[in-house]
Amino acid sequence: MDHAETGPFHFLRQTLIDSLREPLPSLTRRRVYGRTVLPGKATAVIGMRRSGKTFFLQQIRRQRLEGRDITQEQLPYINLEDERLIGVRVDHLSSLVEEYYRLFPDFRERRTVTWCFDEIQTVPGWERFVRRLLDTEKVEVFVSGSSAALLSREIATAMRGRAWEVVIFPFSFEEFLRHRGHGIPAQPDRLGKSERSFLEGSLREYLVVGGFPEVQGLETTSRFRVLSDYVDVAVLRDVVERHQVRNVTALRWLVRHLLGNPGAPFSVEKFYRFLRSQGLKVSRDTLHSMLSYLEDCFLIRITSLESASERQKMVNPRKIYPVDAGLIPVYDRTGRANLGHALETVVRVELERRGYHVTYVKVENGYEVDFLARSPVGSHALIQVCADASSEEVFQRETRSLLLARERFPGARCLLVTLTPEAVRHVPPPIQVRSAAMWLLQEDLLAA
Repeated sequence: MDHAETGPFHFLRQTLIDSLREPLPSLTRRRVYGRTVLPGKATAVIGMRRSGKTFFLQQIRRQRLEGRDITQEQLPYINLEDERLIGVRVDHLSSLVEEYYRLFPDFRERRTVTWCFDEIQTVPGWERFVRRLLDTEKVEVFVSGSSAALLSREIATAMRGRAWEVVIFPFSFEEFLRHRGHGIPAQPDRLGKSERSFLEGSLREYLVVGGFPEVQGLETTSRFRVLSDYVDVAVLRDVVERHQVRNVTALRWLVRHLLGNPGAPFSVEKFYRFLRSQGLKVSRDTLHSMLSYLEDCFLIRITSLESASERQKMVNPRKIYPVDAGLIPVYDRTGRANLGHALETVVRVELERRGYHVTYVKVENGYEVDFLARSPVGSHALIQVCADASSEEVFQRETRSLLLARERFPGARCLLVTLTPEAVRHVPPPIQVRSAAMWLLQEDLLAA
């Protein structure tokens, strides 16, 4: 039997044909802030494993089908993680393009074809293929990858400026609501009491469950197991295998520590000394590298101290957050539900999702402000996150930090984001108190 009839190209061709015929799935719409396409560039969809990158590619296909004079035959989709496609080479992909245009010769050079390649990093040399496809055909190209092989800096190098990145995080609070069939209010700050109560209750559930699509609706035990598996796979495939990490024991200690202590100051030097005290040998440089690898694969997000001095940023502790609040209870060994850490994590990730640059601020007497967020157009805000502001002592501490920080950043808006806005009285200007649920749903998070 001809090898071409049984080898990976045979299944590659069948996958192509199936994608042009099978109905497109109905999925929860993901919201991306900013452009998804730039002319002449491939769109690289990146993010943490299982956060919804495959579904986003299907969303792009559905949007093209619904929004233009276009047919499904112009929307080829190839999932290269299909086990039948093991062994696919870049020349197979080139042959597939020729096969496609033999099937649809009228499309060539006349109509735009939107190619979606899921998990493309499994094919060595894919970058050259994508560049050639952009240069020689009338196409849009979307690629996705869960592996750290699709890192930002590597895309920039390999694609030579021909890639445009879109980051997909787990569900935002808005997407969490939409996934459950709830409408999103057009004016979240003008809701009735019952609507506000519903949204505030939903946020508390979101802080516990998190936003990974697959765990929605699972009971606690199953949810913990699935999320733990996500972390294990990311650590094994995106860190250990990719970067040839040998000290896996130290890496696992690091992961458990970071995910179990969200938002806590983290110093490589202190953690290095802690591991040595436990009898684990590891170098400081190795720990720095591990931290970078974990950020690259989107398992964690790092927040540095606000400072004009790079040295100050390096010597001061950084604050580490998991990419999703649902991971916190899986690794929190205290056994208590800490909504404060979860809310701070959600705010941190949401700010990055919206494209803001995020740091934290230290002020005198040891006070801190959780976030200084800057928009690309220059607006900025000091944001303090406080789950429960009902205690007078807590309220005074949080507002004092904001007022001190504003002396350094006089043009910044001052926001206190809380789960209990009704408990706050006598707010000193210029601080503004925001209900966390309403704030997460507003269009401009830095607006007054």
